[in-house]
Amino acid sequence: MRGDARPGTRAHVRAGIRADPRVKPRERSRWVRLWRLWRTRQPVTFTEKVRYKMLRDHRPLLVTFADKAAVRDYVAARIGPEHLPHAFAVVDDPVRLRELRLPDRFVVKPTHGSGAAIVVSPDAPAGAELPEARWSWVYRHVRPEAVDGGHLAAIGAHWSSQLYGQGPNREWAYGHVPPRILVEEMLTDEGGGIPDDVKLFVFHGRCRFIQVDTARFAGRTQDFYTPDWEHLPLSGGPPWADPPHPRPDRLDTLIALAERLGEDTDFVRVDLYLLPDRIVFGELTSYPAGGDSPFHPAWFDIQFGRHWTVPRRYR
Repeated sequence: MRGDARPGTRAHVRAGIRADPRVKPRERSRWVRLWRLWRTRQPVTFTEKVRYKMLRDHRPLLVTFADKAAVRDYVAARIGPEHLPHAFAVVDDPVRLRELRLPDRFVVKPTHGSGAAIVVSPDAPAGAELPEARWSWVYRHVRPEAVDGGHLAAIGAHWSSQLYGQGPNREWAYGHVPPRILVEEMLTDEGGGIPDDVKLFVFHGRCRFIQVDTARFAGRTQDFYTPDWEHLPLSGGPPWADPPHPRPDRLDTLIALAERLGEDTDFVRVDLYLLPDRIVFGELTSYPAGGDSPFHPAWFDIQFGRHWTVPRRYR
């Protein structure tokens, strides 16, 4: 490596991108990067500012946020370990998944990406099966009897071979997360089902919008609210819940926890789960939808962007 290529430096990042054979030649091109930097130089909307951040914010903090295992220490230090889901295992070698003894409810996910998880519980649809290892970057809900260690290890091996976030906008941080497999407790709501996913948009340490997703595996709904729980006439694709969600009884606590987790950066989406007896951390997302968040009507893209002042340079 040329110059100062110590881990965490910009030289190290550039050298890592050049050296990794999984990164397409186009993504290693200096000219492509310069063109993208020029194209995003004056962002106005939320999606433009996400892309601006993706190209320019190379702080180690973003790698911590993206790493589903390493972020647990950050969360424990900020808001306390009681807000973390129980971790049964974090494995470097997916083969270890063969030998784990697990309960009848758990979740398996890669630490270095998003959009992939195997959820195991007796409440899964009858007949649901694990995906083929080569097509396993999906969400799948299956019963315990549908799971065997060998198949799970093959899925983990496929996940570990993937370099996530190499689409047209390039989600930089994920390329610097060590690929590991995390096995956590499955969280459930009062009825024993999968709880609502509460996503709080935190700009400069202040929560400005809240997204609530329900029923990820069937009949998904999605709603947006202000911090005062005013329902917004905004659609991100899925239909609204009917009837609308009641105001959470611990809304102020949700917001306070999210703001504490997001106070060190200009923007992060904080995902939390409101359970009957506790509030549990989900993830920190610096690049919602990979910089392609849908907004209908489109003027909400500008409205979200107004709360975010991107710095000329991230330090």
